Order: sequence, then C-alpha cells, then structure tokens
Amino acid sequence: MIEFSDEELMNYVREDVPYGDLTTYLQDASHVKARLNIFTREPVVVSCIKEAGRIGELLGLKVHFAYPTGKIAKANQTLLELEGSYEALHHAWRSAQKLLEFSCKIATFAHEMVSIIHSHNPKCELLTTRKSFPFAKKFCMKSILEGGAFPHRLGLSETILLFPHHRILYENQDQFLNAIKKLQERVPEKHVVVETSTFEEAKLLLDNKVTVLQVDKASPEVLEKIVAYKNSTNKDAKILAAGGIGLKNVHEYAKTGVDGIVTSAVYVAGMANIGSQMERF
Repeated sequence: MIEFSDEELMNYVREDVPYGDLTTYLQDASHVKARLNIFTREPVVVSCIKEAGRIGELLGLKVHFAYPTGKIAKANQTLLELEGSYEALHHAWRSAQKLLEFSCKIATFAHEMVSIIHSHNPKCELLTTRKSFPFAKKFCMKSILEGGAFPHRLGLSETILLFPHHRILYENQDQFLNAIKKLQERVPEKHVVVETSTFEEAKLLLDNKVTVLQVDKASPEVLEKIVAYKNSTNKDAKILAAGGIGLKNVHEYAKTGVDGIVTSAVYVAGMANIGSQMERF
C-alpha cells in the first residue's frame, strides 16, 4: 500500500554516507567481496524488508535472502542477506539495519496490541495517531499497517475531529452542539468526530446524534457505561478509546466493547534487538 521511491531511499542513505565512507576508503578494499547477514535476536513481525533490500540493490548489491514482510520471524532468524562489494556493504549496513530495527519494533508492538484487542473484542480495531516521528510519517504508517493496525488520522486534511481546543470558538454548549450538526450537514460522506472525557457529556453528545465519540483518558469503567448507553440509544454510533493506552493496559479497554482504540504507544516502543554479521568470500 505504501511504497518508497528509489530517490527517497537514496536520500535516506545519503544522510549516513554523504561523501563516501572514509573508513573503508582508507582500507583500500574496493576489490573485496563480502556478505552481510542481518538477523533478529528476538521474535519480530518483519516490516520494511523490501526497502532494506532495495537499499542494497541501489548500491549495487545482490539480495541473497529476504524474510517475507508481515510474517513473524523467530529469534536468530536471518531477516536480510546482502552480498557484493565490501565497500558497498558498509554503505548499506547501518541504514538497512536501522530501518529494520525501528520498523520491525513498531510492527511487532502493533501486532501484539492487535492480538490482545482481538482476543477480547474481535470487532475492535487498533488505530494509531498522527504523533509519529517528525519527518517519518510515511515510514511509520507503513510499519503500523504491516503490524495489523490502521491509521487513526493521516493528517488534518481528511478527517474532522473536534478537540476541546476547537470549542473556544463557541460561547456555550448549545452553540457547540448546533455547530456539530451544521458541520455534519456540510460533509455528508464523513463523520464529525467529537472528543470527550466524561460519561455525562458522552451521553449528551449521543443524545444529539453525534456519530463518533473519541473518549480521552476515561477509565474502562466509564467507557463501559458509555458503550452500554450507546447500544441502548444510538446503536450506529462508534466509540473510540484514547489516551494512555499501551501494551500493558490495552486488554482492559478492549473488554469495554469500544469500536476502536487510539494509541501513540507504537511510536515510542524503541528498537527491535537486531544484529548483523559480515564475512568476506
């Protein structure tokens, strides 16, 4: 679904190798052939393997092996094997490995959250926020998709979500509720999503036919009440749980019956424990 151009990949490599590799240049080993094996030390969902391999190809290397994207690799499993020029391998090495360390961790973390959610609520989806790394949204979106999650909002251009910051425009609650109705009329093919945090306000919004509520930092108990009220009065509405939800507590929120769980936790999961070995031949 998400593809990176050769230009994007080479620009990424040039950040690490802007004017060549001084170390390998001084070694005077342009004639040496070698093989690079990038492997995982822990189970991971493989992500961005195509891009990591393409980096090697763009530098004149041969992809000898690439683990299938989206599949789970066991500890000590080879993810990518490149062979060719010793110098080119060093140019590709860190860029390809770093790409896999971040992408596989994001994909694995997303996969683990999705698995927990679906074990408690098969109809609930994991939705990731737009709080991705600066300048790395495309990369983050590819990683979460390959881990089984979906983007909550790709940006401000395609969704309508009214935060408390948007409410300062209105003098009172009645004016705000009237504005929601007018906004929904102007975008009939989209949902106007409203963020709330209390049962009382959620009840009021559901009574006023708001179709999607994003409930921020509410306890599972409060969310259960909101879902129950929604099911009895406005069954077609959707409830999203957001705020502070990660791997350790996602099961509690999945059990509430919400339709989606919004998280940024996948972006701060760290890096997968991936290593590499190089040998000449």
